[in-house]
Amino acid sequence: MKPYVEMTKEELQELRKELSAQYKEFQGRDLKLDMSRGKPSAEQLDISMGMMDVLSSSDDLTCDDGTDCRNYGVLDGIKEAKELLADMMEVAPDHIIIYGNSSLNVMYDTVSRSMTHGVMGSTPWCKLDKVKFLCPVPGYDRHFSITEYFGIEMINVPMTPTGPDMDLVEQLVAADDSIKGIWCVPKYSNPQGISYSDETVRRFARLKPAASDFRIYWDNAYTIHHLYDNEQDHLIEILAECKRAGNPDMVYKFASTSKVSFPGSGIAAIAASENNLTDIMKQLKIQTIGHDKVNQLRHVRFFGDIHGMVEHMRKHADIMRPKFEAVIETLEKELGGLEVGEWTSPKGGYFISFDSLDGCAKTIVAKCKKAGLVMTGAGATYPYGKDPHDNNIRIAPSYPTLPDLKQAMELFALCVKIVSIDHILSEKA
Repeated sequence: MKPYVEMTKEELQELRKELSAQYKEFQGRDLKLDMSRGKPSAEQLDISMGMMDVLSSSDDLTCDDGTDCRNYGVLDGIKEAKELLADMMEVAPDHIIIYGNSSLNVMYDTVSRSMTHGVMGSTPWCKLDKVKFLCPVPGYDRHFSITEYFGIEMINVPMTPTGPDMDLVEQLVAADDSIKGIWCVPKYSNPQGISYSDETVRRFARLKPAASDFRIYWDNAYTIHHLYDNEQDHLIEILAECKRAGNPDMVYKFASTSKVSFPGSGIAAIAASENNLTDIMKQLKIQTIGHDKVNQLRHVRFFGDIHGMVEHMRKHADIMRPKFEAVIETLEKELGGLEVGEWTSPKGGYFISFDSLDGCAKTIVAKCKKAGLVMTGAGATYPYGKDPHDNNIRIAPSYPTLPDLKQAMELFALCVKIVSIDHILSEKA
């Protein structure tokens, strides 16, 4: 079929009638499909169930250094867990702190601490007239929610195929000392699945911010979340690159096992320079006597080492890969050549990004919902929920079963067609 914009008004109206009939048929199915978040499926959770068996009441819960995991202490995490996550994060074990189950919690704490107590002796942000953050867009809605909660002004920075627009990032941070940070999902980004190029990472490490307390919030959430064994994106390690560039303190690196083991019961970590870690530990020793060491030990006993973790992620990939391929195949089959949308084809991560015609995203998502398909709200991938083009939609393939996902994508493509025709007809009127 030729592109919709090349069709006559009469052709579009006739096609609209056919598509409307198909839509009514979908509505009659009483569907309840959920693609609203990047939640692992029950099948993915099942592959971690062995973790429930690695510790029992008869097991010795003592670490190699004699630490009793049942008791208080070890504020920065047991040695074995630090080694495991350090390998996952590609840093030295003495450069990380192990937290509880959520890296989002760690990021929230990091912003909160900066607000109330500053960064390494700098003025607390709450005492400043203005605090700003750079936000690569489209991006991760929960990042934006944190900075919005604290009243931090967010500035959009467009994403490119190699990462954020670094010309703009360099210009902004050098000119404005009220810019205190930038959110980054550097590998298989949320929602586009883009991995930052070597040049982008090196330019980040060589930033010259006007603010001495500027930090890169490097959320490497999908560091080992590949879909293919032989086609994987690789990322330069940011801490080492910052050190080489003479900016060792400029980055906080976050990660967790939330989509590796159990999302609600994983372990999270922050990696940073020695100076940053010392600063963080001042707060941490007031906040807690230590995180869940039994859970840390459980992860170590289950995975063994990074090789065990990589093998485990292959099982995740076997579940996720057919879902990603089903989404791409449906989009190509149903929308290819119509010129009503563009989409990404990531090699890993949890999301596929879809760009509709400008002004159509909210209507598409609403139309999907009326037929039983719940998606991430249009606008969620932008600060304040405001997509200036109203065209970005995040597709989250992980949670539905494969048959449900295929049905959901057929409905999604149908809604894109109908809304696009209505948009084009309104312009032809």
